[in-house]
Amino acid sequence: MICSVTELAKKLIRIPSISPKDLGCQDIMIDFLSNLGFKIKKINVNDTKNFWATRGVGKTLTFAGHTDVVPPGEYEDWNNNPFDPIVQNGFLFGRGASDMKGALSAMLIAAKRFIKKHPYYNGRLSFLITSDEESSAINGTTKVVDYLIDKKDPIDYCIIGEPTSYVKVGDCIKNGRRGSLTADLKIFGVQGHIAYPHLADNPIHKGLPIILKLLSMSLDSGNRFFAPTSINIANIHAGNGSNNMIPGTLFVQFNFRFSNEISENEIQLKFIEILKKNNIDYSIKWHLSGLPFITKTGLLTKTVIKSIVNFTKEKPILSTDGGTSDGRFISKLDAQIIELGLTNKTIHKINEYVKISDLQILTLIYESIMEKLLI
Repeated sequence: MICSVTELAKKLIRIPSISPKDLGCQDIMIDFLSNLGFKIKKINVNDTKNFWATRGVGKTLTFAGHTDVVPPGEYEDWNNNPFDPIVQNGFLFGRGASDMKGALSAMLIAAKRFIKKHPYYNGRLSFLITSDEESSAINGTTKVVDYLIDKKDPIDYCIIGEPTSYVKVGDCIKNGRRGSLTADLKIFGVQGHIAYPHLADNPIHKGLPIILKLLSMSLDSGNRFFAPTSINIANIHAGNGSNNMIPGTLFVQFNFRFSNEISENEIQLKFIEILKKNNIDYSIKWHLSGLPFITKTGLLTKTVIKSIVNFTKEKPILSTDGGTSDGRFISKLDAQIIELGLTNKTIHKINEYVKISDLQILTLIYESIMEKLLI
């Protein structure tokens, strides 16, 4: 069995598991965990691979993550093949090194060391792994959570290995995430010849002042855990490129990253109220990607902070910023959730890399968390 966190990370990186394909990464992990005495439940859905692994009984500490990666972009832009990992000057290069095959490797090696030292620990150690976190996220963690809810199988504490750190491992951890709500808005006008605007109704002209009103509407002031809800335009489009046509519709895509001070229904009502007050002819489609969740200071937060300080001598920042994560699904189990992983400065970029020393430190931190919660 592989003993080095670097060698295990390299083995996983060599597999081009572009989301939602796994292509064998989970087979490596399952074999590793089976040899440690874990019971494995595969919960595969369509082309997404998932598994739930458990060892022991009682209070459950879960390590969660994903084996899928984003596409590497143009191979020739990389200094090396993105799926042929190399180590140079103390850094491991390859797609997924930071997000998040390095963290997965640290979890496994930490579990092996912990079990070797404490084979009869108290409680239950588990892993929840998916292969669609980087894509649609509809057949992955959410399906495993549905399975656990159906089986009344709880998670008490969860560590998600997303790359939360900024400069050094453990300088920032996530104790929650904002919700994400998207509005696909169509404003309707009347198509016509641009030389005869009185015979048409330009949706761009009447849409622009409404867009400004929508962007400036008051939602909430945030709280000590969350920044105020943000509103941003992700896409805007009208017409077909012809310079003599007034288009019939204007499409605008809004995204709200919202706190627990406001609900998605309240956002929708305020949004629609402005449209109706201004007599706008419109259609709208809403998509909720996830609700906000927060883990307040408790046993898990204190344990993670102590473990980080023990190895880095610095207390981490607690944050809820950034995008959504699979924590939004795991929160349905009323688990305490902390996201802790490698640095995020090269994730999704060309020449993604991680410091070998960071892999080693993260492994020690994960092992310490296991010891503090299960011994």
